Amino acid sequence: MPADPNPQVSAAGEDPAARSGPRHVAIIMDGNGRWAQARGRPRLFGHHAGARRVREVVECCPGLGVDYLTIFAFSTENWKRTQTEVAGLMSLFRRYISKEMNALAEKSVRVRFIGDRVRLDAKLISLMDKLERKTEGNCGTQLTIALNYGGRDEVARATKRLARDVADGRLNPEDIDEETLPRYLDTHVLPDPDLVIRTSGEARISNFLLWQSAYAEYEFIDTLWPDFSAEEMERLCSSFGRRERRFGAVKT
Repeated sequence: MPADPNPQVSAAGEDPAARSGPRHVAIIMDGNGRWAQARGRPRLFGHHAGARRVREVVECCPGLGVDYLTIFAFSTENWKRTQTEVAGLMSLFRRYISKEMNALAEKSVRVRFIGDRVRLDAKLISLMDKLERKTEGNCGTQLTIALNYGGRDEVARATKRLARDVADGRLNPEDIDEETLPRYLDTHVLPDPDLVIRTSGEARISNFLLWQSAYAEYEFIDTLWPDFSAEEMERLCSSFGRRERRFGAVKT
C-alpha cells in the first residue's frame, strides 16, 4: 500500500504550511436530525436535506483550492440508532449514489469510500464499487465518503493487516515506526486533512480520522449541516489561511 513518506507533506510534495488555504478539508456533517425536528418533520427528512447540501459543497471546492474533501456519512456507532432510521439512511445512500453518479463523473470528481463494508448490504456495496470505478480516472476534486467508518475500527483493521505482514515475513518489526501504520489505513492514498469542520455546535471529533488529524486545524460551528453553504465553506477556508501552522516547530 503506497503512502506519502511524510504524512505532513502532501501527495504532491507540497509543504502544507506554505499554503494559504487548506488542500484537504474533512467534514463531520452533523445536525440533520435536529434540523428536521425543529421543522416538525421526521429525522430522515433532515438526512435527505443534508444529502442535497453535499453537492453544493463539492462544487465549491475547486474555486477554494480544496483538492480533497472527506465527508463523514455514517459511523460505526450509528448502527445504534433506530432500525427505521438506519434502514432509511441505507436507502438514502443507495439513492444518492445512483442519482449523483453521472454528475460526479461529468464534473471530474473522483470518489472513494472508506470504512468497513462487511456490514453493508450487497446492493449498496455494488453501487459504491461502480461509482469508484466510474470516477477512478478523474483528476478533479477527490471526494472521500466515510461510510460505516470509525477511527478506532480503522486503526484496528490496519493493525491486523500489519500483523499479518509481520507474521508472513514481509515486514520486520524493528522497521515499524510512525510512518508504517498510515500505509495500512483506509486513507493511505490521501494526504492528511488540513482542516476538520464539525457542524451543529458539538465540540467533539466522534471517532473521525483519529490518526490522520493529529495536526489538523479544527472549526466547530453552530450551523446545522442542511444550512451549511458554499459561503460558509469559503469563510472557514479563508480563516484557515490566517492561522500559523508550525507542526511542533518554532517559527524563526
